[in-house]
Amino acid sequence: MLQQIFSIIAPVFVIALIGYVWRRKRMPFDTAMITDLVTYIGAPCLLFSSLLINGPDLAAIGQIVGATLLVAGVVGVAAALLLKALGLPLSAYLPPLIMPNVGNMGLPLCLFTFGEEGLALAVAYYAASSVLQFTAGVSIASGRISSDVIFRNPVIWAITAAFALLYADIELPKWIANTTEVLAGFVIPLMIMSLGASLGQLKVATFGRSVGLAVFRVAMGFAVGVGAATVLGLEGPVRGVVIIQSAMPTAVFTYLFAMRAGARPEEVGGIVVISTVLSFLTLPLLLAFVLG
Repeated sequence: MLQQIFSIIAPVFVIALIGYVWRRKRMPFDTAMITDLVTYIGAPCLLFSSLLINGPDLAAIGQIVGATLLVAGVVGVAAALLLKALGLPLSAYLPPLIMPNVGNMGLPLCLFTFGEEGLALAVAYYAASSVLQFTAGVSIASGRISSDVIFRNPVIWAITAAFALLYADIELPKWIANTTEVLAGFVIPLMIMSLGASLGQLKVATFGRSVGLAVFRVAMGFAVGVGAATVLGLEGPVRGVVIIQSAMPTAVFTYLFAMRAGARPEEVGGIVVISTVLSFLTLPLLLAFVLG
């Protein structure tokens, strides 16, 4: 069991460490270009490759999407109540408490834990979470609903197209399947390396509060993920993927949203850093629980 857990964690940790050291050494790392590559090309291709070529059936996808919405809703209500009690603004702190890092960290973990089936299921969670992130997340941080952000995001269009093709049971031409599969191959390594590079430049502000909110993010996500999997009667890889994705640390994108909206980005960055470090420390326990 320990060897299996180590083999899952090691690739994520090592690649993230490379990105972190690369950034700390001030070597060239064009985060904007990599983000655009992943957002506009890699992520849509990964959605197609995983959902249409290696994808689970629609019933499993429906379970994943339902679990994603349930977890986000419960965590969101609990986080809003906590922030109200602490007198903290929802616009700054609610998105980082709701939105887990299901891309940079969740996708590779599910792939290494459950193989291609796990990746396909994790992509479904990532797809549903991305819709929430680029709609509710952006709207909460900015205080307004931006249709431009929603409808110009290629991930959302890719999700719509993928599910339409799945529902219609249309098989992609071989050349399209091969092309999207090759392009999808660079997404996970770049995502993990970008995570490490992002951590290399983020700073922790108001340490005590950031620690408390980071612990809330990871612990509440895990607890609600287990609860949702139990309530929905999920089993096997579907259950494992829901729990892993729900327990992920704060998404790095929430820091970018906070920067654009001027919603206390330094403190949001602190939550991202501390929750990510906490997740790395608790990953052996999480994986032991999922695989046990």
